[in-house]
Amino acid sequence: MTESAKPLAGVKVVEFGTLIAGPFCSRILGEFGAEVIKIEAPGEGDPLRKWRKLYPTGEGETSLWWFVQARNKQSVTINLKHPEGIEIVRKLVAEADIVIENFRPGVMEKLGLGWDALSAINPGLVMVRLSGFGQTGPMASQPGFGAIGESMGGLRYVTGFADRPPVKTGISIGDSIAALWGALGALMALRHREVNGGAGQVVDVALYEAVFAMMESLVPEFDVFGFIRERTGNVMPGITPSNTHTTKDGKHLIIGANGDAIFRRLMSAIGRADMADDPQLGSNAGRDARAPEIYAVIDAWVAQNDAEAVLRVAAAAQVPASPIYSAADMFKDPQFLARQMLETAQLPDGKDFRIPGVVPKLSLTPGETRWIGPGLGEHTDRVLRRLGYPPDAIVCFRRDGVI
Repeated sequence: MTESAKPLAGVKVVEFGTLIAGPFCSRILGEFGAEVIKIEAPGEGDPLRKWRKLYPTGEGETSLWWFVQARNKQSVTINLKHPEGIEIVRKLVAEADIVIENFRPGVMEKLGLGWDALSAINPGLVMVRLSGFGQTGPMASQPGFGAIGESMGGLRYVTGFADRPPVKTGISIGDSIAALWGALGALMALRHREVNGGAGQVVDVALYEAVFAMMESLVPEFDVFGFIRERTGNVMPGITPSNTHTTKDGKHLIIGANGDAIFRRLMSAIGRADMADDPQLGSNAGRDARAPEIYAVIDAWVAQNDAEAVLRVAAAAQVPASPIYSAADMFKDPQFLARQMLETAQLPDGKDFRIPGVVPKLSLTPGETRWIGPGLGEHTDRVLRRLGYPPDAIVCFRRDGVI
């Protein structure tokens, strides 16, 4: 597929993000053809370059996460505290479609790069602003990471077991959810610009609101009934049966038989025709009222069988079931491989390594990895030349600490 055939071909993005939310948002756009120019501080760059497992490269050690999070991006180093650096940014913004930033509210304004200033340069600009608490309200100026958004947005409160303190998921899910809302908002704003006269706008994403938006029926249940959803471990509250079970060989499996017909098939398959035919268990409300009894039956059956046998029976009965996968399981799973969810790329030293495939899968214009996360400032000279700066000016910029 040619560059021009990609769904976001021709869309220009300038990213001021660091770490997760902002960079993940622009990563999504870049995977589908947008040109993403990532602005980084000279000599330092995005702190994500040094997070988690590091790999030796020509510039020291670089995070393996970085190679994925910054794929398809161009790295340009600009000193945002230098007046000439700000002028370079203004030129980039003048030709951009989208600006993405995840600084604390007010930082871009102090740099002279707030919405009023940038929209004056480019009235059609879409500015995606990701922050802990949004651009307004009494908490707007406070710092907030994904963990805070997960806590305030309600996710942490319902995660874990009732007899223990709340726990987190194993990833920074709050940041990632906010990034998805940011990308969606950017595309909606571009669509508005396209069909309604060309005006740009701000897409304001608060991390806690991004998480809060995912909290299912939490709001109406509390407002109407005063019901507060609590931690329920691995059980899906109010939806039975859906739980984690341990097999004879010590494997952990998820079985979701919460559909009426699915429940009947599972009970028949495990030799409990009495429960399959019990009219009280024919609906979710009836099953939920007898959840402990149902889970005891499923637990006992699973515990008597190895994981392979349980999955075989579930598959034959068309009951959703799955092992709880580790990375090692994913690497050998035929579904992951068939769907190309493990791509092969090359590290800077030429060694092959696996990276996650692109989601979602478009049938005509799929996303792709064109290159992995770049070296710090790898594209600075190229981008400045495109903006019209001659080689001697670029040399001076570097000497004076502008880039």
